[in-house]
Order: sequence, then structure tokens, then C-alpha cells
Amino acid sequence: MFVQVCLYFYCKCLWRCLKFVVRKLTGRCELQRICYNIKPGASRTMKIETSLRGSKNKLLQTSVSVHPDAIEKTIDDIMELKKINPDINPQLGVSLQACLLQIVGYRNLIAEVEKLRREQYDSENPQHEEKLLKLWKCLKPDCPLEARISKQWCEIGFQGDDPKTDFRGMGLLGLYNLLYFAERDAAVAQQVLSDSLQPKCSHFSKAEWEKKKFDKAIGYSFAIVGINITDLAYNLLVSGALKTHFYNVAPEAPTLSHFQQTFCYLMHEFHKFWIEEDPLDIMEFNRVREKFHKRILKQLQNPDMALCPHFAASESLINM
Repeated sequence: MFVQVCLYFYCKCLWRCLKFVVRKLTGRCELQRICYNIKPGASRTMKIETSLRGSKNKLLQTSVSVHPDAIEKTIDDIMELKKINPDINPQLGVSLQACLLQIVGYRNLIAEVEKLRREQYDSENPQHEEKLLKLWKCLKPDCPLEARISKQWCEIGFQGDDPKTDFRGMGLLGLYNLLYFAERDAAVAQQVLSDSLQPKCSHFSKAEWEKKKFDKAIGYSFAIVGINITDLAYNLLVSGALKTHFYNVAPEAPTLSHFQQTFCYLMHEFHKFWIEEDPLDIMEFNRVREKFHKRILKQLQNPDMALCPHFAASESLINM
């Protein structure tokens, strides 16, 4: 233990000495070197975040948690601290501001998502009820809901006749994500719902399918899986794993919409993954989910990764 502590302090001191020497040789501080030598996106923002958090200066340490409205002043303070002339280095301020907007925005997004997760579904709340009924209309537009409490809810993958009990784990976040998917990507959501009841029908002959179509093992409950994938997305966010994705697709602060778009992507990808895995029955769900989780984590280790590139704002990142 003593050796490890000594090694830690030795490496820390060595690193600080190395930074000092490099600055003297290049005439640039670490923040300048990162912004000038690394392309905009996750690679740059994550290095800026590591540099600021690891600094011994209080201003730099706290800059990653300032209010968004204070970012511009914080940049001015950093430039003054580092004795950098903004007239000679105008691009540095722009680049640092973009990075801080992403860093602070990610932190605020976690808080916003956590607030939704903690808020429980309340059947006495008209807004909650309105969103739930809208979910049904989006997924089953040609099939009216006969009653608020109804076995029909099982048709879109809830466990019983009242969906409110299924939202306990993820609170309103689960409902918001399902509704976003059903509204914004209606055709895909309805197709995934249909396929979840019989996802591999196209892989069988008519005779084979007639034998298997009532076998629930080859399908899954759409809404319950959606709430489960919400949990997966939430854990990816809180653990910091989604920083790679959001720092690559959000030119400024990542928003709840970015999170919900990511959920849509994960739902679609999990659906395909479930079919590819060909589980024996629904009891294998946890195994398949864990394997899917590991695959997403591996993808996010690539600093250039954008899980859903069609949402990427790469053109906006060019001038940062």
C-alpha cells in the first residue's frame, strides 16, 4: 500500500513537471495544446474535462460545474489565469466554450433525467394520464382503447390491466421515452411492436410458423422491454459511458431530446439483437440484455463513436 501511494505521488509530480517543460518548449498551456491539436468532438472535450478536473487550481476545477450562463465569464477568467491574449488566440475561447457547454450540459442532463426517473406515475395527474393514453393512440391508431383499466394494455406489452404499476422502476422517464419513440418514429415503433409479438415469422415456412406462432418464447413484451432499455440508457448516461456519443453528436449542451433519440436507437438495435441471438425463451432476457449492454459499451470506447449518426451535428462541430 505504501509503495502504491509513493508511486502515485511520484507519477503525479512527474506529470506536472512534464507539463511545465512542454509549456516552456511550445509556449502553449495544456488547454491550448488540446484545442489546437485534437479535432472537435468527444476526443477533445473529454481531454479538456480531464485536464480541468485534474488541475490544482480551484477555478479550473470548478469550471466543469458552473451554471451555463456563467460559462462565458469562466472562459474569460481562464484566459486571464493562463495569461492568454484573446485577440491573438480568438479560436481558443470558442473551442473552450464549446467544450464547457458539452461538459456542463451533460451534468445537467443527468439531473433532468434523474428528476423524471424519480417522479412516479400518478393516475390522478391529468398530464400523466394524457401521455399514457397518447401512447396507446400512437401505437394502436386503428384500435380504440375500450377503457382506461383494460386487458388491452397487454397488447402493447404491459403486464396487467393498469400500466401505472409497470412504471415504478423508471418513473415518468419510462413513459416519456416510450411516447417519444411512438410519436417521433411512429412507423418504426409500430413495426417493432408488431415484430415483438412474432419477431421471426419471416424466417419460417407457413407450416412452421403455424406451429410456433403461439409460442411466447420467441417474442417479448414491447412496453416492459422499453422500460428496461430506459434503465439501460439511464445507466449508460450516469456512468459517463454516453459522453462519447453525446460529445460527438451535440455541438453544444446535450438535451433530453438527445437522450430520447439515443433510447430510440437502443430500442431498435436491441430488437434486432434479440432476433439475432435467437433465445430459447423469455427467461433468457437478462442474458441477452447483458450481452447487448456489453456490445454498446464496447462501441462507446471508440472516441469517434456516434450511436445514431443520423442525429449527429458534425457540420456544427467543424468550427469549434
